[in-house]
Amino acid sequence: MQLKCNLLPQDDGRCGWYETLPAPPPVRGPLKGNVTADWVVLGAGLAGLAAARRLAELQPEASIALVDAKRVGFGAAGRNSGFMIDLPHDLNSHDYTGDVEADRNQIRLNRAAIDYIRGIVKRHSIDCDWQEQGKLHGAAEERGQQSLETFAKGLAALGESYSLLDAAQMKAITGTDFFRTGLHAPGTVLVQPAALVRGLGATLPENVQLFEESPVRSIAVGKPHVLTTDSGQIRSPRLILANNAYASQFSQFGFKGRLLPIYTYGSLTRPLNEKEKVSLGGQEKWGLIPADPMGTTVRRMGSGRICIRNSFTYNPAINASTGQLDRVRASHLRSFRRRFPMLENVDFEYTWGGALCITRNGGAPFGEIAPGVYSAVCQNGLGLTRGTNSGKMIAEYAVGDQNELLDIMLKQPKPACNPPEPLLGIGLRSTLAWKEWRAGSEL
Repeated sequence: MQLKCNLLPQDDGRCGWYETLPAPPPVRGPLKGNVTADWVVLGAGLAGLAAARRLAELQPEASIALVDAKRVGFGAAGRNSGFMIDLPHDLNSHDYTGDVEADRNQIRLNRAAIDYIRGIVKRHSIDCDWQEQGKLHGAAEERGQQSLETFAKGLAALGESYSLLDAAQMKAITGTDFFRTGLHAPGTVLVQPAALVRGLGATLPENVQLFEESPVRSIAVGKPHVLTTDSGQIRSPRLILANNAYASQFSQFGFKGRLLPIYTYGSLTRPLNEKEKVSLGGQEKWGLIPADPMGTTVRRMGSGRICIRNSFTYNPAINASTGQLDRVRASHLRSFRRRFPMLENVDFEYTWGGALCITRNGGAPFGEIAPGVYSAVCQNGLGLTRGTNSGKMIAEYAVGDQNELLDIMLKQPKPACNPPEPLLGIGLRSTLAWKEWRAGSEL
């Protein structure tokens, strides 16, 4: 079986998380010549890094090749808003929650991922602004307030802790009177995502060989599997796919027409000066999820920068055009001005896009999808936690391990089949536009 990799990561704007970091260390790679390994992992995002690390832990004598088209931390894993969410976070729901049993299983998985990453961060002293301060949910209008009330009832049914906040309490935290009500959930960890991913890549075990800036152009699935780049090849009897949205092009595995590459976007301001910090008030660090999943996520960093994230687009070519980025930046600026009118002279320094991989039914193609080929793709909007779990547990599954969390992963539904194009594109773009309109002031 021959797979062509025609869709590869692009620059997609200037990612503020990545560009505000110190200059990266020299490139580990690119791949040159012929390499043989016991395992090869495609994609060095959260799933790929976790898969390579866990394989190295379970089989310290094995050789593991980890290959990525870009630098570690530059791709989608370093482009999110930096929320390691422990609670249910269903983007298809109006209040993030769903079936109680499925929600409880998701909480177990999310917290296991946070525990795993926490141990690595502490052991290697990874500087990623790790903040165990929980997350806020903020509502700006009546519909949002109703969603928060439903979310609170869902958390109560799950036996989870939360605190409801009034407008004055929200202003004391955020500095703005934009939010009518809020909710604080204590278990989420906030990080600088690109710094976390880069740190995970820099601290891989010795038996993992990382090849950056090595786009794979084709994959010959067989005995062995052969991954071909511009300057070399990797041969291995076992392949783990951890390339998330980019796997949607592989019709041979049934991914095409089931995995949906949905782009979301972020913008990051310049640092606030001291006068602006006083004008804003509030706490120096916090992260806020909108009451409506289509609304605006906001983070304030200790550096004085503020991050705005909103807007969803269906991008089957898995790249963001200059025109899209310009339109999104204008949308972000409107959202920023509504929330922070006292910061009228503050503008964005960076705007970027990043690809989510979701399915209509929240399922994922986790497991062995062909002889010696394993899938850890599709995180359905929970990249930091679910990506970590997908990678860690696909490694455990592939070596024959058994545990309760792996059983949960294996019982999740497979991705639902989507309508054919152009009906799919028309339907998705119409649905996204309607949901953004319905979000109202939450956007």
